[in-house]
Amino acid sequence: MRPSVVLSLSIAIVPAASQQIWDIWQTTWDRSKLFTSLAPSSPINFVTPGPAASADIVVNDAVEYQPIAGFGASLTDSSALTLNNLKSKNSANYWSILGHMFSTSYAADAAGLSYIRVPIGASDFSANTYSLDDVSGDTSLSHFNINNIPSYVFSVLKDIQSINSAIKIHLCPWSPPAWMKDSGTMNGGNLQSQYTGVYANYLLKAVQGFQNQGLPVYAISIQNEPQNSNPTYPTCTMTPTVMGQIGTSLRSLLNSNGLSGVQIIGYEHNWDDANAYPVTLFIKAFVLICTRKMNSYSSAFSGVAFHCYAGSVSNQAQFHNAWPSKAQCTGTFGSDWWSDIKGLMWNLALDGNGNPKLPGTNSCGGPGCRPLVTVNSDGSYSYNQEFYAMAQASKAIIPKDPGGPFGQRIGVTVQGSLSWALVVGAYVVRRVNPSDWLQYSIVVLNWDDSASTTWNPQPVTATIEFRGMQATYTFPVGATTLWWFAPATSNGKIVNDAKNSTESPIKVFTSDSAQPSKNATKLQFNATHIPL
Repeated sequence: MRPSVVLSLSIAIVPAASQQIWDIWQTTWDRSKLFTSLAPSSPINFVTPGPAASADIVVNDAVEYQPIAGFGASLTDSSALTLNNLKSKNSANYWSILGHMFSTSYAADAAGLSYIRVPIGASDFSANTYSLDDVSGDTSLSHFNINNIPSYVFSVLKDIQSINSAIKIHLCPWSPPAWMKDSGTMNGGNLQSQYTGVYANYLLKAVQGFQNQGLPVYAISIQNEPQNSNPTYPTCTMTPTVMGQIGTSLRSLLNSNGLSGVQIIGYEHNWDDANAYPVTLFIKAFVLICTRKMNSYSSAFSGVAFHCYAGSVSNQAQFHNAWPSKAQCTGTFGSDWWSDIKGLMWNLALDGNGNPKLPGTNSCGGPGCRPLVTVNSDGSYSYNQEFYAMAQASKAIIPKDPGGPFGQRIGVTVQGSLSWALVVGAYVVRRVNPSDWLQYSIVVLNWDDSASTTWNPQPVTATIEFRGMQATYTFPVGATTLWWFAPATSNGKIVNDAKNSTESPIKVFTSDSAQPSKNATKLQFNATHIPL
């Protein structure tokens, strides 16, 4: 996305009393507030500016980045089974979890999560290893069966959909069928070159299968973690060339079958190779498209997904520099609560031991992977720090109007001597009626905990600058989401190319440090780049 010219610099100034902050949601480091609505008795007013605080948040709504498709988690077979069992044991608790996680009803006590990643076939969180066509040599895919996926996956997805009709489903395979691979098993190995076209058709059928279940697909990945060949659970190594071939064929198949709106996502692996694999992939895909004279789109891929198990979020800038228009993770049981609130995760629901997992897998070793919500055998449940961090981010972009758009990231900077203490994202939520005032929200992480020296959490009083007016708020150590309303400007805008942005659709980044630290990974309210 290239920057547009500035059409006008004039901005209407709203009277001070018109811009007020009434809505504040908060999660603090000591758990005294957990995604809690503060419901202040009097508003925080934007007034004529005074001296800037030592942390000065400057919101610039003239600078716009990509829209946010949503925040969410993965509904693995294990997550769906855990929730489905809860539905049988304690239906009230089941619906309470789904409502609290996924409802987008405005001002409800709910996170409004709206993005679900679903494995195609077995993953490390499945009861057994399976694909959607396990008949060896079935190149016509006549034995393809979407119902190889356990029925409870579709059941839970439809229940989520009944709460949030705007839910976006992102399909991702952990492995092609075993007979397509040189290993003869889904656990490790490579896709054989003669099956690239068959595999593209297999992925098409997966999309169609979900569509036929009444579950529209928003996006599909070619391969989860294509540089990982683990023999204890479904994995598959895949070169950028092969992924580019499959993606290009799949794009053509989707388009010719009335599914041109389904986005194709590449890479799906760690930050540490952000300047190599995904860059090479896009070059390969571009060459293939040019060779085949597919001029209806500039690339088969809408974007790439990054995982956070190796490298740093800053590595994404390397990919952005190469492809500026294109520009998930999990915690472990027993790690520090506040350190982990600085990041976000992947499994939606598991039990207290991070189970069930695929028998024999070494995935999520030690204490096990921690989900967004832990469901116990007695039907009780508890939300984990992963949920609270994601809820704070998601709350900022929920549509104000039924059927309205989700939020879009806008410009924001933090200035002053304490600018290092706050990590801030800013968003605008537009309205269905163009005359209605827009919602402007910020998500603020205060991580001034002095954890690298002596533990000493410090609240930070900040000024918030917006359209020449100023508000003041004291942010405790933790995450705070707040918003206000203002009329849309009538005089054009600057559209930024999202340089240095890591915002957009899917899920998440994490801090795995055992002790909170100013050098730990900061909370990122974002993930994969999928231009919309």
